[in-house]
Amino acid sequence: RFIACPQLARTVWRCLQRGAPPGPQPLLLEFAPGPGILTRTMLDEGFRVVALESDSDFLADLQSLENSLDGQLKVIHGDFFRLDPLTKGALKPPAVSSEKLFETMGVVAVPWRADVPLKIFGIVPQQLERNRLWRLLFAMYECSSIYKYGRVELNVFISEKEYTILTAKPGESKIYQAFTVLAQLGYEIELLHKEPWSSFATNLKNGGLAVPKTVQVPNDHLCLVRLTPQQNLFTGGLKPSNASTFIFMVKQSFAKPRCRLTDRLNSWSLDNSDTLLKALEIPRNAAMRNLYPEDYKRLFEALQNSDIFAETLFHDEVMASTRIMN
Repeated sequence: RFIACPQLARTVWRCLQRGAPPGPQPLLLEFAPGPGILTRTMLDEGFRVVALESDSDFLADLQSLENSLDGQLKVIHGDFFRLDPLTKGALKPPAVSSEKLFETMGVVAVPWRADVPLKIFGIVPQQLERNRLWRLLFAMYECSSIYKYGRVELNVFISEKEYTILTAKPGESKIYQAFTVLAQLGYEIELLHKEPWSSFATNLKNGGLAVPKTVQVPNDHLCLVRLTPQQNLFTGGLKPSNASTFIFMVKQSFAKPRCRLTDRLNSWSLDNSDTLLKALEIPRNAAMRNLYPEDYKRLFEALQNSDIFAETLFHDEVMASTRIMN
């Protein structure tokens, strides 16, 4: 776990304020606050904070801080990345139900096109970082877990490597991926701040930062990124009910990113691919890695209207990967 140093706290607060309307500070859900360095700054600036902490070593001090305040801070023993696991029976901390969490916070569900109902802040653990981001992406497209309550806004520190992949452009070899397409289509992505790794401490016994190494993309910083679900994501043929199929259509498209779009359509038993691509104004020789995120959505919506294309083509992969993500 990485822990922000004190001098970074006010910078983070200013970033969270960016673009916020004037008036009382909104409720903030902070996950993995650790010793509460950033938590105290948010409280001092008027935020109401719900702290979701999984490490019992930090709970006592956070609970002591909670008791010294008049309802401004609520501390819950839980792990943000163990929300809504696919298990039967009662959940034991740090696993936690989003339904009970949101009930405790007093946050009610709002329509998808309404304003953001809740802001979430935290540092995404580097272990299995991509898997954790994928799981959030799945939940957003399916309007499940935290996204059952509307367009919840994430303000998260992620590695510079993942941010670079998140914002890659079509045709950029190796870093433009299915994850890129789905994230750019689903979220409004805003870089709020870049901070060197050296600004973070760790609770590892050896005191090292264990910065992940990479050779293809820069990874010298943690990036504070705001991910706000797109208000118009579900205005066309894409819906939460068929979003899993769309996700795996995109993932299968990048299994061979140099593959031509016509060849991929033929592998899905679509015999009128030329007519379809002409209607969509997409070159028939375009490679999968050269399509823009919006092209994938338009293609999927057109396929939904095809008599030949069937969602059952992806059913087994959809079910297997959903279980893995949970």
